[in-house]
Amino acid sequence: MRPDPTPQLLLDLSELLKHDARSGIQRVVRSVLHALDTQAPADYRVVPVYDAGGYYAVAGEHCAGAATDPASDVPLRVRAGDIFLGLDLCPDQIPGNAAVLADLRRHGVRLYFMVYDLIPLLRPDWFDPGMDLWFGRWLDTVTGLADGLICISKAVADQLLQRLELAPPRRPGPLTVDYVHLGADIQASRPSAGVGAEESAVLAQLARRPTLLMVGTLEPRKAHAEALDGIEQLWRRGVDVGLVIVGKPGWQTAALAERLRAHTEFGRRLFWLEHASDEALQALYQGSAALLAASQAEGFGLPLIEAAQHGLPVIARDIAVFREVGGEHAYYFDAAAGADDGAMLADALQSWLALHARGAAPASTAMPYLSWSAATRQILAALLDGHQPRLAPVLLP
Repeated sequence: MRPDPTPQLLLDLSELLKHDARSGIQRVVRSVLHALDTQAPADYRVVPVYDAGGYYAVAGEHCAGAATDPASDVPLRVRAGDIFLGLDLCPDQIPGNAAVLADLRRHGVRLYFMVYDLIPLLRPDWFDPGMDLWFGRWLDTVTGLADGLICISKAVADQLLQRLELAPPRRPGPLTVDYVHLGADIQASRPSAGVGAEESAVLAQLARRPTLLMVGTLEPRKAHAEALDGIEQLWRRGVDVGLVIVGKPGWQTAALAERLRAHTEFGRRLFWLEHASDEALQALYQGSAALLAASQAEGFGLPLIEAAQHGLPVIARDIAVFREVGGEHAYYFDAAAGADDGAMLADALQSWLALHARGAAPASTAMPYLSWSAATRQILAALLDGHQPRLAPVLLP
């Protein structure tokens, strides 16, 4: 037991400190850390921790993604009243640390974990083989050990509760399921800067024709291939429209990457920026005609809000989480993924373009959103304020 009686808020940053891939989840982690630098909860000491064959506390002030110094960091010491928050997604470390986490709980530490989505379990075909088993071990561990789970949208919380209804975890007591919304002020996430020659060339093309913007890693659920099918349909119909894709290559997309690079319109009406900075992305939000959010599944949908902050109209697939985030401030399409080689999506896009041309497309500017400061306050409220989250179905001993 540590001698200092001040309770600790222990933030697990194991993935971020090992390798900041600048993914969506790690943007969340960096943003919450940055917010906590100025609004740490009263009467708590915020302590970043990481797994290195057992948990270690990061020495000194907030690291916010900086490399740790193992010579200075110390093995974690706790006492009753501390709170452990799995802020990062650590599916490798958490199952292996189940005994350590159980011991923390026996010492009076409350355990909470963020749940960003359940997509690897709901659609394993969208991922590399074994991803569902890997993710499932993490979920089984946290539902068996945690005091509470904090989802990033009501849609994810509903999916989680439905899953637990079908397979309740066996555990010693109740499990709470809460949700918060993510922040969306990109400046508070320590954005990357710089606009290179490739980005500048794309930005120069935006004024030539209405151009749709897609933001997100290339992976099957994001439906980039379907979007390209739809855009090609429009080109065959004589509709002059552009498409800009911003996102690094992911898994199961080698054929799509080759299709993009070899396309006859690549560099003219079709663009793919694999490593655009946040500064370049903001310029694209400002100069494009609309955001196209074609994804078939998401945990939240941050690009919708980032687009709205720049006054960029939003065209979104009609899925629950996009309705939750976008409300009445987006244009929704319900084309079945892959149906008719993009013809249904092309019809929806052509309808939106007609509305846009006469100024009748839904405006996004009033879409509500949180700052990262407000989102962090929501997370702290879920941890500290004792409000009433939902109880998950569990099997008691």
